[in-house]
Amino acid sequence: MTYDQQHDAFEGYDVSEDKRAALTYLSEAFAEAQLDGLDGDCVAHAALFTAFHELVDIYGEEAVARFAESLPERIRGGGFSTAPRH
Repeated sequence: MTYDQQHDAFEGYDVSEDKRAALTYLSEAFAEAQLDGLDGDCVAHAALFTAFHELVDIYGEEAVARFAESLPERIRGGGFSTAPRH
């Protein structure tokens, strides 16, 4: 199944509860790693590598590469920012 097909399969399905639970797990893992003395930057890079590795295993390299191509616009548009935009 391609990334697009998988995305379409979830259309209309409320995954927000699952996403919130996953975010909680990851936030706790980040906090625990930092308490153990790991730098946040190091943990973030490891998380990105792990996430892309998992996505490639599920959807394949081409689908994930297409997804990654949309990231600069989303980043510049504030899609990952928590600070107020000017």
